Amino acid sequence: MMKNIRLFLMIILVFPVLIHAEIYTMKIDGPIETITEEYIVDSFKKVKERPNAKLVIIEMDTPGGFSTSMRAIIKEIMASPVPVAVYVSPKGAQAASAGFLITIASDIACMSPGTNTGAAHPVSVTGSDIEKTMKEKVTNDAVAYARSLAKSRNRSEELSEKAVRESKSYTAEECLKNNLIEYIAEDIDDLLKQLEDKKITMVDGKTFVLDLEGETIVPLELSGRQKFLKTITNPTLALFLVLFGIGGLLLEFTHPGVIIPGVIGGICLLLAFLAFQVLPINYVGLLLILLSIGFFIAEVKIQGFGMFGIGGIISFVLGSVMLINSPIPEMRPDMSAIIIFALVFAAVFMILAFKVIKAMRRGAETGQEGITGETGTAKTEINARSGKVFVHGEWWNAVTASEFDETIPAGSKIKVESIEGFVLKVSPIETISKGGG
Repeated sequence: MMKNIRLFLMIILVFPVLIHAEIYTMKIDGPIETITEEYIVDSFKKVKERPNAKLVIIEMDTPGGFSTSMRAIIKEIMASPVPVAVYVSPKGAQAASAGFLITIASDIACMSPGTNTGAAHPVSVTGSDIEKTMKEKVTNDAVAYARSLAKSRNRSEELSEKAVRESKSYTAEECLKNNLIEYIAEDIDDLLKQLEDKKITMVDGKTFVLDLEGETIVPLELSGRQKFLKTITNPTLALFLVLFGIGGLLLEFTHPGVIIPGVIGGICLLLAFLAFQVLPINYVGLLLILLSIGFFIAEVKIQGFGMFGIGGIISFVLGSVMLINSPIPEMRPDMSAIIIFALVFAAVFMILAFKVIKAMRRGAETGQEGITGETGTAKTEINARSGKVFVHGEWWNAVTASEFDETIPAGSKIKVESIEGFVLKVSPIETISKGGG
Protein backbone atom coordinates (compact mmCIF):
# COMPACT_ATOMS: atom_id res chain seq x y z
CA MET A 1 0.00 0.00 0.00
CA MET A 2 2.79 2.41 0.99
CA LYS A 3 4.65 1.56 -2.22
CA ASN A 4 1.60 2.43 -4.33
CA ILE A 5 1.25 5.79 -2.56
CA ARG A 6 4.89 6.66 -3.31
CA LEU A 7 4.42 5.67 -6.94
CA PHE A 8 1.33 7.86 -7.15
CA LEU A 9 3.17 10.84 -5.69
CA MET A 10 6.03 10.39 -8.16
CA ILE A 11 3.57 10.34 -11.07
CA ILE A 12 1.93 13.55 -9.78
CA LEU A 13 5.33 15.28 -9.54
CA VAL A 14 6.69 14.06 -12.85
CA PHE A 15 3.55 14.30 -14.99
CA PRO A 16 3.38 18.16 -15.09
CA VAL A 17 6.98 18.26 -16.24
CA LEU A 18 6.22 15.81 -19.04
CA ILE A 19 3.22 17.73 -20.32
CA HIS A 20 4.78 21.19 -19.98
CA ALA A 21 7.96 20.77 -21.99
CA GLU A 22 8.87 24.10 -23.57
CA ILE A 23 10.51 25.54 -26.68
CA TYR A 24 12.37 28.79 -25.97
CA THR A 25 12.85 31.49 -28.58
CA MET A 26 15.35 34.38 -28.62
CA LYS A 27 15.82 37.20 -31.13
CA ILE A 28 18.93 38.82 -32.55
CA ASP A 29 17.74 41.83 -34.53
CA GLY A 30 20.39 44.32 -35.64
CA PRO A 31 24.12 44.59 -34.97
CA ILE A 32 25.67 42.12 -32.53
CA GLU A 33 27.21 44.08 -29.64
CA THR A 34 27.56 43.88 -25.89
CA ILE A 35 23.83 44.34 -25.16
CA THR A 36 22.98 41.48 -27.55
CA GLU A 37 25.67 39.35 -25.90
CA GLU A 38 24.29 40.08 -22.42
CA TYR A 39 20.74 39.25 -23.53
CA ILE A 40 21.73 35.90 -25.07
CA VAL A 41 23.88 34.91 -22.09
CA ASP A 42 21.07 35.78 -19.63
CA SER A 43 18.53 33.87 -21.76
CA PHE A 44 20.65 30.70 -21.79
CA LYS A 45 20.96 30.93 -18.00
CA LYS A 46 17.17 30.81 -17.81
CA VAL A 47 17.08 27.83 -20.17
CA LYS A 48 19.60 25.94 -18.03
CA GLU A 49 17.40 26.53 -14.97
CA ARG A 50 14.37 24.96 -16.69
CA PRO A 51 14.49 21.13 -16.65
CA ASN A 52 11.56 20.99 -19.10
CA ALA A 53 13.37 22.81 -21.96
CA LYS A 54 13.41 20.82 -25.20
CA LEU A 55 14.71 23.23 -27.84
CA VAL A 56 16.07 26.77 -28.22
CA ILE A 57 15.37 28.72 -31.41
CA ILE A 58 17.37 31.90 -32.11
CA GLU A 59 15.68 34.03 -34.77
CA MET A 60 18.35 36.19 -36.38
CA ASP A 61 18.57 39.15 -38.74
CA THR A 62 21.95 40.88 -38.41
CA PRO A 63 24.58 42.67 -40.53
CA GLY A 64 27.26 41.37 -38.14
CA GLY A 65 28.98 42.88 -35.15
CA PHE A 66 31.80 42.60 -32.65
CA SER A 67 33.96 39.47 -32.69
CA THR A 68 34.10 39.30 -28.89
CA SER A 69 30.30 39.33 -28.55
CA MET A 70 29.95 36.77 -31.35
CA ARG A 71 32.33 34.35 -29.65
CA ALA A 72 30.53 34.72 -26.31
CA ILE A 73 27.22 33.85 -28.02
CA ILE A 74 28.76 30.84 -29.79
CA LYS A 75 30.12 29.55 -26.46
CA GLU A 76 26.61 29.68 -25.01
CA ILE A 77 25.20 27.81 -28.01
CA MET A 78 27.81 25.05 -27.80
CA ALA A 79 27.37 24.71 -24.03
CA SER A 80 23.58 24.51 -24.21
CA PRO A 81 22.04 21.43 -22.51
CA VAL A 82 19.38 21.24 -25.27
CA PRO A 83 19.63 21.56 -29.05
CA VAL A 84 19.88 25.10 -30.44
CA ALA A 85 18.40 26.05 -33.81
CA VAL A 86 19.50 29.30 -35.46
CA TYR A 87 16.80 30.51 -37.82
CA VAL A 88 17.65 33.36 -40.23
CA SER A 89 14.32 35.14 -40.63
CA PRO A 90 12.05 36.80 -41.70
CA LYS A 91 12.13 36.74 -45.48
CA GLY A 92 14.67 39.26 -46.74
CA ALA A 93 16.79 38.98 -43.57
CA GLN A 94 20.53 38.34 -43.47
CA ALA A 95 23.08 36.64 -41.25
CA ALA A 96 26.22 38.41 -42.40
CA SER A 97 29.71 38.38 -40.89
CA ALA A 98 29.36 37.39 -37.21
CA GLY A 99 25.83 36.14 -37.96
CA PHE A 100 27.25 33.58 -40.42
CA LEU A 101 29.56 32.06 -37.80
CA ILE A 102 26.74 31.92 -35.24
CA THR A 103 24.59 30.11 -37.83
CA ILE A 104 27.12 27.40 -38.62
CA ALA A 105 27.87 26.95 -34.89
CA SER A 106 24.29 25.90 -34.15
CA ASP A 107 22.99 22.34 -33.76
CA ILE A 108 20.31 23.10 -36.35
CA ALA A 109 20.76 25.75 -39.06
CA CYS A 110 17.70 27.03 -40.87
CA MET A 111 16.90 29.97 -43.16
CA SER A 112 13.77 31.58 -44.55
CA PRO A 113 13.37 31.81 -48.33
CA GLY A 114 14.87 35.04 -49.68
CA THR A 115 17.54 35.32 -46.97
CA ASN A 116 21.32 35.21 -47.27
CA THR A 117 24.38 34.56 -45.14
CA GLY A 118 28.17 34.83 -45.40
CA ALA A 119 30.47 37.83 -46.03
CA ALA A 120 32.37 37.05 -42.85
CA HIS A 121 35.78 38.56 -43.66
CA PRO A 122 37.12 40.30 -40.51
CA VAL A 123 37.26 44.10 -40.67
CA SER A 124 39.21 46.53 -38.47
CA VAL A 125 36.96 48.22 -35.93
CA THR A 126 38.13 51.60 -37.20
CA GLY A 127 37.39 50.63 -40.76
CA SER A 128 40.98 51.51 -41.74
CA ASP A 129 43.71 49.38 -43.24
CA ILE A 130 45.96 47.61 -40.78
CA GLU A 131 49.46 46.29 -41.24
CA LYS A 132 49.54 43.49 -43.83
CA THR A 133 51.03 40.88 -41.48
CA MET A 134 48.51 41.66 -38.76
CA LYS A 135 45.67 41.58 -41.28
CA GLU A 136 46.77 38.11 -42.41
CA LYS A 137 46.93 36.91 -38.81
CA VAL A 138 43.39 38.14 -38.09
CA THR A 139 42.05 36.59 -41.31
CA ASN A 140 43.78 33.24 -40.74
CA ASP A 141 42.47 33.12 -37.19
CA ALA A 142 38.91 33.77 -38.41
CA VAL A 143 39.28 31.11 -41.14
CA ALA A 144 40.49 28.52 -38.62
CA TYR A 145 37.59 29.37 -36.32
CA ALA A 146 35.05 29.03 -39.14
CA ARG A 147 36.46 25.70 -40.31
CA SER A 148 36.51 24.40 -36.74
CA LEU A 149 32.85 25.32 -36.20
CA ALA A 150 31.82 23.81 -39.54
CA LYS A 151 33.71 20.58 -38.83
CA SER A 152 32.15 20.19 -35.38
CA ARG A 153 28.70 20.37 -37.01
CA ASN A 154 29.55 18.32 -40.14
CA ARG A 155 29.04 21.31 -42.40
CA SER A 156 31.01 22.45 -45.45
CA GLU A 157 34.45 23.62 -44.31
CA GLU A 158 35.34 24.79 -47.82
CA LEU A 159 32.37 27.16 -48.17
CA SER A 160 32.85 28.36 -44.60
CA GLU A 161 36.44 29.31 -45.42
CA LYS A 162 35.39 31.13 -48.58
CA ALA A 163 32.82 33.12 -46.63
CA VAL A 164 35.63 34.39 -44.42
CA ARG A 165 38.63 34.64 -46.73
CA GLU A 166 36.80 35.80 -49.89
CA SER A 167 33.72 37.42 -48.27
CA LYS A 168 31.45 35.03 -50.18
CA SER A 169 27.74 35.31 -49.48
CA TYR A 170 25.20 32.55 -50.09
CA THR A 171 21.43 32.36 -50.61
CA ALA A 172 19.28 30.03 -48.52
CA GLU A 173 19.00 27.60 -51.45
CA GLU A 174 22.79 27.57 -51.99
CA CYS A 175 23.36 26.93 -48.29
CA LEU A 176 20.91 24.00 -48.26
CA LYS A 177 22.36 22.50 -51.44
CA ASN A 178 25.98 22.80 -50.24
CA ASN A 179 25.53 21.54 -46.66
CA LEU A 180 25.77 24.83 -44.75
CA ILE A 181 22.25 24.54 -43.34
CA GLU A 182 19.74 21.72 -42.85
CA TYR A 183 16.37 23.36 -43.45
CA ILE A 184 14.53 26.13 -45.30
CA ALA A 185 11.32 27.07 -43.50
CA GLU A 186 8.58 29.62 -44.11
CA ASP A 187 8.14 30.34 -40.40
CA ILE A 188 8.71 28.80 -36.95
CA ASP A 189 5.64 26.54 -37.24
CA ASP A 190 6.99 25.17 -40.52
CA LEU A 191 10.41 24.67 -38.90
CA LEU A 192 8.90 22.75 -35.96
CA LYS A 193 6.99 20.49 -38.35
CA GLN A 194 10.20 19.69 -40.22
CA LEU A 195 12.07 19.00 -36.96
CA GLU A 196 9.43 16.62 -35.58
CA ASP A 197 10.96 13.20 -34.73
CA LYS A 198 14.36 14.27 -36.05
CA LYS A 199 17.47 12.92 -34.32
CA ILE A 200 19.89 15.69 -33.30
CA THR A 201 23.48 14.99 -32.30
CA MET A 202 25.05 17.61 -30.03
CA VAL A 203 28.66 18.76 -30.23
CA ASP A 204 29.47 16.63 -27.11
CA GLY A 205 28.02 13.50 -28.72
CA LYS A 206 24.67 13.46 -26.90
CA THR A 207 21.65 12.71 -29.08
CA PHE A 208 18.07 13.97 -28.87
CA VAL A 209 14.97 12.83 -30.72
CA LEU A 210 12.75 15.88 -31.01
CA ASP A 211 9.12 15.43 -30.05
CA LEU A 212 7.78 18.95 -30.46
CA GLU A 213 4.14 18.57 -31.38
CA GLY A 214 1.88 20.63 -29.13
CA GLU A 215 4.72 21.97 -26.99
CA THR A 216 4.57 25.47 -25.53
CA ILE A 217 6.66 28.20 -27.22
CA VAL A 218 8.11 30.62 -24.65
CA PRO A 219 9.69 33.86 -26.00
CA LEU A 220 12.68 35.14 -23.99
CA GLU A 221 12.82 38.89 -24.47
CA LEU A 222 15.20 41.71 -23.59
CA SER A 223 14.88 43.00 -20.04
CA GLY A 224 13.68 46.58 -19.45
CA ARG A 225 17.26 47.67 -18.78
CA GLN A 226 18.51 46.01 -21.98
CA LYS A 227 15.73 47.60 -24.05
CA PHE A 228 16.65 51.01 -22.64
CA LEU A 229 20.36 50.52 -23.38
CA LYS A 230 19.54 49.20 -26.85
CA THR A 231 17.56 52.38 -27.51
CA ILE A 232 20.15 54.91 -26.38
CA THR A 233 22.98 53.07 -28.14
CA ASN A 234 21.37 53.85 -31.46
CA PRO A 235 24.25 55.80 -33.10
CA THR A 236 22.07 58.64 -34.39
CA LEU A 237 20.36 59.04 -31.01
CA ALA A 238 23.74 58.97 -29.22
CA LEU A 239 24.93 61.82 -31.48
CA PHE A 240 21.75 63.77 -30.74
CA LEU A 241 22.25 63.27 -26.97
CA VAL A 242 25.80 64.66 -27.22
CA LEU A 243 24.65 67.77 -29.09
CA PHE A 244 21.60 68.38 -26.92
CA GLY A 245 23.66 67.85 -23.78
CA ILE A 246 26.42 70.27 -24.79
CA GLY A 247 23.88 72.82 -26.02
CA GLY A 248 21.93 72.68 -22.75
CA LEU A 249 25.04 73.15 -20.62
CA LEU A 250 26.27 76.05 -22.79
CA LEU A 251 22.90 77.77 -22.43
CA GLU A 252 23.07 77.32 -18.66
CA PHE A 253 26.64 78.69 -18.49
CA THR A 254 25.78 81.74 -20.61
CA HIS A 255 22.46 82.36 -18.80
CA PRO A 256 23.00 81.28 -15.17
CA GLY A 257 19.85 80.56 -13.24
CA VAL A 258 17.73 79.25 -16.12
CA ILE A 259 18.27 75.75 -14.60
CA ILE A 260 16.07 73.63 -16.90
CA PRO A 261 18.46 73.62 -19.93
CA GLY A 262 21.36 72.77 -17.60
CA VAL A 263 19.49 69.88 -15.96
CA ILE A 264 18.27 68.43 -19.27
CA GLY A 265 21.68 68.98 -20.89
CA GLY A 266 23.48 67.23 -18.03
CA ILE A 267 21.14 64.22 -18.21
CA CYS A 268 21.52 63.97 -22.01
CA LEU A 269 25.31 64.14 -21.74
CA LEU A 270 25.41 61.39 -19.09
CA LEU A 271 23.16 59.19 -21.25
CA ALA A 272 25.47 59.82 -24.21
CA PHE A 273 28.50 58.75 -22.16
CA LEU A 274 26.57 55.62 -21.12
CA ALA A 275 25.97 54.86 -24.81
CA PHE A 276 29.67 55.45 -25.53
CA GLN A 277 30.55 52.61 -23.15
CA VAL A 278 28.81 50.25 -25.57
CA LEU A 279 29.58 51.93 -28.90
CA PRO A 280 33.13 52.01 -30.31
CA ILE A 281 33.88 55.72 -29.95
CA ASN A 282 36.62 57.63 -31.77
CA TYR A 283 37.54 60.46 -29.41
CA VAL A 284 39.09 62.49 -32.24
CA GLY A 285 35.57 62.70 -33.67
CA LEU A 286 34.23 63.84 -30.29
CA LEU A 287 36.95 66.52 -30.07
CA LEU A 288 36.06 67.74 -33.56
CA ILE A 289 32.41 68.16 -32.46
CA LEU A 290 33.57 70.14 -29.41
CA LEU A 291 35.82 72.22 -31.68
CA SER A 292 32.86 72.97 -33.96
CA ILE A 293 30.92 74.31 -30.98
CA GLY A 294 33.93 76.50 -30.14
CA PHE A 295 33.89 77.86 -33.71
CA PHE A 296 30.17 78.66 -33.48
CA ILE A 297 30.69 80.49 -30.17
CA ALA A 298 33.59 82.41 -31.70
CA GLU A 299 31.32 83.41 -34.58
CA VAL A 300 28.92 84.91 -32.04
CA LYS A 301 31.59 86.67 -29.99
CA ILE A 302 34.03 87.74 -32.72
CA GLN A 303 33.33 89.25 -36.11
CA GLY A 304 34.77 86.46 -38.26
CA PHE A 305 32.77 87.32 -41.40
CA GLY A 306 31.26 83.81 -41.39
CA MET A 307 34.58 81.95 -41.47
CA PHE A 308 34.16 80.60 -37.94
CA GLY A 309 30.67 79.43 -38.83
CA ILE A 310 31.87 77.62 -41.97
CA GLY A 311 34.72 76.05 -39.98
CA GLY A 312 32.18 74.96 -37.35
CA ILE A 313 29.97 73.22 -39.92
CA ILE A 314 32.93 71.40 -41.52
CA SER A 315 34.33 70.38 -38.14
CA PHE A 316 30.91 69.18 -36.99
CA VAL A 317 30.27 67.03 -40.06
CA LEU A 318 33.76 65.47 -39.95
CA GLY A 319 33.49 64.82 -36.21
CA SER A 320 30.04 63.22 -36.55
CA VAL A 321 31.22 60.92 -39.35
CA MET A 322 34.29 59.88 -37.34
CA LEU A 323 32.53 59.69 -33.96
CA ILE A 324 31.68 55.98 -34.01
CA ASN A 325 34.33 53.51 -35.18
CA SER A 326 32.49 50.74 -36.95
CA PRO A 327 32.76 49.15 -40.40
CA ILE A 328 29.06 48.23 -40.12
CA PRO A 329 26.83 51.01 -41.53
CA GLU A 330 24.05 50.19 -39.03
CA MET A 331 26.40 51.09 -36.18
CA ARG A 332 27.24 54.55 -37.57
CA PRO A 333 25.07 57.71 -37.43
CA ASP A 334 22.87 58.22 -40.46
CA MET A 335 24.51 60.69 -42.87
CA SER A 336 21.26 62.53 -43.58
CA ALA A 337 20.77 63.01 -39.82
CA ILE A 338 24.32 64.38 -39.51
CA ILE A 339 23.67 66.96 -42.24
CA ILE A 340 20.33 67.98 -40.68
CA PHE A 341 21.94 68.33 -37.23
CA ALA A 342 24.78 70.39 -38.73
CA LEU A 343 22.42 72.76 -40.55
CA VAL A 344 20.15 73.19 -37.52
CA PHE A 345 23.14 73.74 -35.22
CA ALA A 346 24.64 76.28 -37.63
CA ALA A 347 21.30 78.05 -38.08
CA VAL A 348 20.83 78.43 -34.32
CA PHE A 349 24.29 79.92 -33.86
CA MET A 350 23.94 82.16 -36.91
CA ILE A 351 20.67 83.54 -35.51
CA LEU A 352 22.40 84.15 -32.18
CA ALA A 353 25.27 85.87 -33.99
CA PHE A 354 22.83 88.11 -35.85
CA LYS A 355 21.13 89.04 -32.57
CA VAL A 356 24.48 89.89 -30.96
CA ILE A 357 25.59 92.03 -33.91
CA LYS A 358 22.25 93.82 -33.94
CA ALA A 359 22.52 94.49 -30.20
CA MET A 360 26.09 95.78 -30.60
CA ARG A 361 25.01 98.23 -33.30
CA ARG A 362 22.04 99.53 -31.33
CA GLY A 363 22.68 102.57 -29.16
CA ALA A 364 22.70 102.37 -25.40
CA GLU A 365 19.26 102.35 -23.81
CA THR A 366 20.18 103.00 -20.17
CA GLY A 367 22.47 105.34 -18.21
CA GLN A 368 23.93 108.57 -19.54
CA GLU A 369 24.49 107.20 -23.02
CA GLY A 370 20.97 105.84 -23.12
CA ILE A 371 19.23 109.15 -22.31
CA THR A 372 21.39 111.42 -24.48
CA GLY A 373 19.71 112.15 -27.79
CA GLU A 374 16.24 111.18 -26.54
CA THR A 375 13.30 113.51 -27.15
CA GLY A 376 10.57 114.53 -24.71
CA THR A 377 8.20 117.27 -23.62
CA ALA A 378 8.78 120.35 -21.46
CA LYS A 379 6.28 120.11 -18.61
CA THR A 380 7.21 123.54 -17.20
CA GLU A 381 9.01 126.54 -18.52
CA ILE A 382 12.71 125.71 -18.80
CA ASN A 383 15.52 128.25 -18.36
CA ALA A 384 19.22 128.15 -17.46
CA ARG A 385 18.41 127.48 -13.78
CA SER A 386 15.40 125.11 -13.59
CA GLY A 387 12.59 123.27 -15.33
CA LYS A 388 10.80 119.90 -15.64
CA VAL A 389 10.69 117.59 -18.65
CA PHE A 390 9.14 114.18 -19.41
CA VAL A 391 11.65 111.92 -21.21
CA HIS A 392 11.85 108.17 -21.70
CA GLY A 393 8.74 107.63 -19.56
CA GLU A 394 10.16 109.58 -16.59
CA TRP A 395 10.11 113.06 -15.07
CA TRP A 396 13.48 114.83 -14.98
CA ASN A 397 14.92 118.11 -13.73
CA ALA A 398 16.19 120.06 -16.72
CA VAL A 399 17.96 123.29 -17.71
CA THR A 400 18.63 124.81 -21.08
CA ALA A 401 21.83 123.75 -22.79
CA SER A 402 24.73 126.22 -22.58
CA GLU A 403 24.53 127.08 -26.29
CA PHE A 404 20.84 127.94 -25.95
CA ASP A 405 20.10 130.97 -23.76
CA GLU A 406 16.40 131.47 -24.40
CA THR A 407 13.61 130.14 -22.23
CA ILE A 408 11.80 127.05 -23.50
CA PRO A 409 8.02 127.35 -23.07
CA ALA A 410 6.02 124.60 -21.34
CA GLY A 411 4.62 122.04 -23.77
CA SER A 412 7.51 122.40 -26.21
CA LYS A 413 9.23 119.37 -27.71
CA ILE A 414 12.78 119.08 -26.48
CA LYS A 415 15.89 117.05 -27.15
CA VAL A 416 18.39 115.90 -24.48
CA GLU A 417 21.86 117.18 -25.29
CA SER A 418 23.67 115.86 -22.21
CA ILE A 419 23.23 114.95 -18.57
CA GLU A 420 25.05 116.12 -15.45
CA GLY A 421 24.21 114.23 -12.32
CA PHE A 422 20.42 114.00 -12.44
CA VAL A 423 19.85 117.21 -14.41
CA LEU A 424 19.25 117.09 -18.16
CA LYS A 425 20.54 119.78 -20.46
CA VAL A 426 18.00 120.21 -23.22
CA SER A 427 17.36 122.25 -26.35
CA PRO A 428 14.08 122.92 -28.17
CA ILE A 429 13.19 120.96 -31.29
CA GLU A 430 12.53 123.45 -34.09
CA THR A 431 9.13 123.20 -35.67
CA ILE A 432 7.94 124.49 -39.07
CA SER A 433 6.14 127.76 -38.60
CA LYS A 434 2.51 127.85 -39.56
CA GLY A 435 1.00 130.13 -42.26
CA GLY A 436 2.67 132.72 -44.37
CA GLY A 437 4.25 130.86 -47.17
